[in-house]
Amino acid sequence: MPPAAPASLDALAVRLRALSPSCGPVRLVAVDGHAGSGKSTFAARLSAGLGGAPMVHLDDLATHDELFAWTGRVREQILTPLEHGTAARYGTYDWVRRRFTHEEELPPAPVVLIEGVGAGRRALRPYLACLLWMEVPEYTAWERGRLRDGPGLSGFWTGWIRAEQRHFTADPSRPYADVLVQQRQEGYVLRAGPIATA
Repeated sequence: MPPAAPASLDALAVRLRALSPSCGPVRLVAVDGHAGSGKSTFAARLSAGLGGAPMVHLDDLATHDELFAWTGRVREQILTPLEHGTAARYGTYDWVRRRFTHEEELPPAPVVLIEGVGAGRRALRPYLACLLWMEVPEYTAWERGRLRDGPGLSGFWTGWIRAEQRHFTADPSRPYADVLVQQRQEGYVLRAGPIATA
């Protein structure tokens, strides 16, 4: 019988620490969902619950020209070093200057979070200890994102939505989620994901 979903963020943190390492000595945990679904906020709270677990934002690895073609960078700059138990160094993209401007260092901590649209993609799943999916309907998430970013980015959002739809049609993450995360007015509700109940 699959384990029940953790009852709280603290319980989730305990469960994640107890998982077997999935990428060298690291338990790599993905937070995926539609743009605007609250991934970054949830991942930050989970990181705090894990005592400051390091976190990778996929927005730092994507570019205007490669919204979803960042798998090679993630594998080369992040997964390979972590597999060997060494610190990863990866370039971060500046969305205003439209180029990679500096590097971040990522230690091979016991738990490392990777958050962003497509974090649970097929190419990354073999390295994941756990996949969390933000359970927000796509159009609700996109509306939130548009409101957050303002009218100046409306053109970008039009292109982004088409790209995201193509991505999740070809390479869906939700069916492989271990835990579904639903935001409430106060806190989150965690439910067993499709993979946990299969």
